Amino acid sequence: MDMTVKQYLQTFGVSEATHRFLTKHQKMFIAGEWVEASDGQTSDVIEPSTECVLTRIPMGTTADLDRAVQAARAQFDGGAWRQLKPLERERLMHRLADLIEENADELAEIESIDMGKSVSGARAVDLQGTVDTLRYFAGWATKIHGRTVEPSLPGNYLAYTRKEPIGVVGAIVPWNFPLQTMAWKLGAALATGCTVVVKPAELTSLSALRFAELVQQAGIPDGVVNIVTGRGNVVGAAMATHPGIDKLTFTGSTPVGRTVGQAALDDMKRLTLELGGKSPVIVLADADVPAAAQAIANGVFFNSGQVCDAGTRAYVHRSIYDSFLSELIAYTRTLKMAPGLDPDCFISPLVSALQKQRVLDYIEIGKREGAELVYGGQPVQGPGYFVEPTIFAH
Repeated sequence: MDMTVKQYLQTFGVSEATHRFLTKHQKMFIAGEWVEASDGQTSDVIEPSTECVLTRIPMGTTADLDRAVQAARAQFDGGAWRQLKPLERERLMHRLADLIEENADELAEIESIDMGKSVSGARAVDLQGTVDTLRYFAGWATKIHGRTVEPSLPGNYLAYTRKEPIGVVGAIVPWNFPLQTMAWKLGAALATGCTVVVKPAELTSLSALRFAELVQQAGIPDGVVNIVTGRGNVVGAAMATHPGIDKLTFTGSTPVGRTVGQAALDDMKRLTLELGGKSPVIVLADADVPAAAQAIANGVFFNSGQVCDAGTRAYVHRSIYDSFLSELIAYTRTLKMAPGLDPDCFISPLVSALQKQRVLDYIEIGKREGAELVYGGQPVQGPGYFVEPTIFAH
């Protein structure tokens, strides 16, 4: 951990638990064991507010993925997990949710430090959402039923349907809401009795590794949840074609999702894709202009704009256009830009140098295409992947 990162953590007084986790040697979680990458490769984790090295994580290989899938398959085919009754799965999931809630402040700090996001936002949205998601799906474990039917066929028949778990689920998680999105994928899989191999985003893998510690502590059998850190074009690509994975769930960009989807369909895998997309906000003439401006600014700049459904375009009725634009600019000025651990931070750094450059490139595209830059649009001088909140008119 670079000295600048240590100073940053000391400035905002992170918990002893967070400090202890960040300074430990990070390993992957496969079959209940903490392991290095099979070839020993690692990658730096860069803290977005300081641009300094925070720690290192293993860069998993296809051999590591194979081992994780084998562990998940063994548990699904005949392990302790397969023998559990639905109510027992429900209780384990509630225990896991309890542990996340007990460690929510630490997990929020880890999420903020790793991804750059506001720690208060992480606590209120990401962690609370994770707990709520797991508890919601835990309740479904005992409520999944088939049905009996009376076939209209000659003779006497008894017909019924039975819902069964799919098998091993491969989950590819994005970097903008790492823990919460993972919970969306894991919740349904665990409730139905599936086992899971998770590939967190290489930029934001730390909360998934801390989560795995809580999985063990909750008493969920080894091999039910496996975390393989690594690059998307290695581990993620291999998951899409792995014959031992029965279903793939992916959240990310549309171009990558298209590639993942085509690869999965070639193997006839069941598939869920949640891909990036944005919709406009419409402000009609009778709207409460200050309230609309605040809602739109909060929606666009929340999580530093790194939200797939952010309403980044606003169509405003001409009769209130000028007043709306003035309110939008005035309110945006009040949003504090700061490192994520600042308790008053609203706009934090972007996740990486690449993402910062992409945002700046889009701002330049807007200028070239003739939009009027009315607020922001500049990178912030100094360390950190900061870009001013930006508003174009017309």
